[in-house]
Amino acid sequence: MSEKKNGIDKGLIRDLANILNETDLTEIEVEQDDLRIRVSRQSATQYVQAPLATAAPVAAAAAPAVAAPVAAADNKNAVPAPMVGTAYLAPAPGAKAFIEIGATVKEGQTLVIIEAMKTMNQIPAPRSGKVTEILITDGQPVEYGQPLVIVE
Repeated sequence: MSEKKNGIDKGLIRDLANILNETDLTEIEVEQDDLRIRVSRQSATQYVQAPLATAAPVAAAAAPAVAAPVAAADNKNAVPAPMVGTAYLAPAPGAKAFIEIGATVKEGQTLVIIEAMKTMNQIPAPRSGKVTEILITDGQPVEYGQPLVIVE
């Protein structure tokens, strides 16, 4: 069923590529015995976000803002992303944000939404407190464990 040339299972690679398309994932990796295959593609989100990062001569001058996420990762009050996805600060485009800097939140209150695999996941406040920093922008891709918000 699958074509093999020089030990590479082309059928498996095609199947993995189809899974990427069907699930809207950007990367998939499988390992069997001593063979590991990783198939990845760039998402449209990366194309949209890249100009924002490169067109930042003004933002580059703001060195403290760049240093803040590094310090935030070590902050015990940081709320980390529990999954990889796209973070949203409001329930819908144009709607009021869930939180703002200086707002007081209660434990369990929604801070942000992370969209993962076309599912919207509400990220609750792990404790009551005051929002002192919001470390992401609306529509920003986030990684697992990345600090999202500081709640003190």
